Amino acid sequence: MGGERFKGKVALITGGGTGIGAAAAERIATEGGKVVVMGRREEPLQKVAHATGGHAVVGDTSRIGDVERAVRESCERFGGLDVLVANAGIEQFGTVESIALEDWRRMCDINLDGMMLASRIAIPAMRQRGGGAIVLVSSVAALVGAPAFVGYLTTKTALAGLNRSIAYDYGRERIRCNMLCPGPVVTEMLERAIGEAAAAKNIDAARLSADLVKPYPLRRMGQPAEIAAAIAFLASEDASFITGATLVADGGGGIVDIGMLAFT
Repeated sequence: MGGERFKGKVALITGGGTGIGAAAAERIATEGGKVVVMGRREEPLQKVAHATGGHAVVGDTSRIGDVERAVRESCERFGGLDVLVANAGIEQFGTVESIALEDWRRMCDINLDGMMLASRIAIPAMRQRGGGAIVLVSSVAALVGAPAFVGYLTTKTALAGLNRSIAYDYGRERIRCNMLCPGPVVTEMLERAIGEAAAAKNIDAARLSADLVKPYPLRRMGQPAEIAAAIAFLASEDASFITGATLVADGGGGIVDIGMLAFT
């Protein structure tokens, strides 16, 4: 870290106030880029903007007017847009029968529509710069099943189609798109989800966290900075011949056959 892969580049990061988004903003800024962070909570956004010399835009990615404003301010403040890190997302538990319809629709609005809208509005600005890179932050939930998680699994899985479509349609314009699938990462969202699941099971949250990663080869959760490093790679010219791909950063969890644990 500390190179200048993003010197002269401008990046818009949705969900940029905390967790993976904040870490991505810090990484890109450290490597010479200008960052614009977008999210719904002003206080954490302003902290990230201040720390990175960037710009904060308070808005909801499911509202096209908010996204248009974020892209416009990126161009007005820093002269253009080269990178989109579409990271904003929410999660709610529930099965097909039990999930509240308003929760389902809200997840579709943010986790899927928000990614499409951000890409839709960012691409014309990238075109003016002669190309760009989009990173869709999905989840290992796009690749495997999980109990009572229908909204999150469905919306994160749908991003695979969005990723391939953008990559195919815009590659000739030197606009790349890739999808990143993190496993469990120490963020506010995961801590909240673990707390809710632990309460439902009537067990200690720390115990559930430990049990969650016990089968993983690396035996731990990821840190936001580690996921930010993967984002920076996909968004940089180091990945100039990579588009339409899915990168998994999950501590090896995806290679584990849970059924074989009985023999270990």
